[in-house]
Amino acid sequence: MLDKMGEIIVQISNWVWGTPVLILLLGGGLFFLLYSRLIPFRYIGHALGILTGKYDDPNEPGQLRHYQALSTALAGTVGMGNVSGVAVAIAMGGPGAIFWMWVSAFLGISTKFFTCSLAVMYRGKDSNGVVQGGPMYFITEGMGKHWKPLAIFFSIVGMIGVSPLFQANQLVQVIRDVVVIPNGFTSSVASNLGTGMIIALIVGIVVIGGIKRIGNVTGRVVPFMVVVYIVTVLYIIFSNSQAIIPAFKEIFHDAFTGNAVLGGSLGAIIITGVRRAAFSNEAGLGTAPMAHGAAKTSEPIREGLVAMLGPIIDTIIICTMTALALIITGAWKNHAADGITLTANAFDSSIPVYGKYILATCVTFFAMSTLFAFPYYGAKCLGFVAGAKYQHIYNYVFVAVVVVGAVAKLDVIIGLIDIAFALMAFPTVLATLLLSPKVRRATLDYFTRLKKQ
Repeated sequence: MLDKMGEIIVQISNWVWGTPVLILLLGGGLFFLLYSRLIPFRYIGHALGILTGKYDDPNEPGQLRHYQALSTALAGTVGMGNVSGVAVAIAMGGPGAIFWMWVSAFLGISTKFFTCSLAVMYRGKDSNGVVQGGPMYFITEGMGKHWKPLAIFFSIVGMIGVSPLFQANQLVQVIRDVVVIPNGFTSSVASNLGTGMIIALIVGIVVIGGIKRIGNVTGRVVPFMVVVYIVTVLYIIFSNSQAIIPAFKEIFHDAFTGNAVLGGSLGAIIITGVRRAAFSNEAGLGTAPMAHGAAKTSEPIREGLVAMLGPIIDTIIICTMTALALIITGAWKNHAADGITLTANAFDSSIPVYGKYILATCVTFFAMSTLFAFPYYGAKCLGFVAGAKYQHIYNYVFVAVVVVGAVAKLDVIIGLIDIAFALMAFPTVLATLLLSPKVRRATLDYFTRLKKQ
């Protein structure tokens, strides 16, 4: 019965991620890029200045500083999608899928700019009177109360999309492959369940503190985990420097011809790349606007500029490094492995003995920081649907689902999350398209005032 349900979920996921979603995410991103007149790319330096706190004002409305808002958003994106998600993309679509991840991320920069600007521009208040941001609020505040069913729909699927299934599953898998089995212990459902319960306990302790504690925790953890991971992956890449150019050639070749080994068509590779890019940087899905909507600022465009750095950091930079490590070492060709195990094989082959432990440490930080950030998103969604006084219930459900993710099948989990992500994208991108003229006017006004300072 459960196996049949799993098959249905995977089939629905493959059906949902068809042409309509591709047009929505890629076409929407291209529209935002052209409509903004490339402004997000022209002011990357200014965005970095905002991130450093140069323009912070403690008296402005919101809950998080710009840096904390980006860290919280990155905690939900710079994580397993950059390590395990890339491995899944290459295993499913070959090296060419990475090229389409780049394309999706490049267009996602403008999408992030628009959606996160709107998150501050049209902040609303929950039933407790607390200022909140996110697609459900810019839909109702920016488009009117008659659009509330669309906002509720986003919130319902959003609670599924930010569930901890994938992060918990892959964290348990790397612990099993790196710690449990190599040390002579037997891997079983019971051992996975025990590991999941320990993870659930840690997550439960942290998320009770709420968004401010999450901001503090991720603000410290994200930079550290990114640095450790980048240094290690760069070592792997440059230890095989002669294979770097051939790896890029393989990516570009397979991007337009398909991969003969995997039997992938060009259309399938494009879909795989866009799906995994969405998992990596979630541009257009609507989770990041919920974090950036909590930023302490009265300048929507300023927050949009900070938010657009997300796809650059997590997909264009970090995912590319992971992909090169997998391709250069040949680890991606091991079709008997999946997910995080492929990346562990790449680390182990280049850094014998220690490599897999370094990865396990990085993955622990990646997964846990994401697990700390996601309950905030889910609680906001539940609070919007049922009322703020009930939103804390999501934290308890979230902790319980960690245990479920620890023992569930990877393909079923990916299918379920992909379905939720696709359904989240429709209300988010549709609303952003309709409200885009507001963002453009605010952008011109912001930079006109900035030049006068």
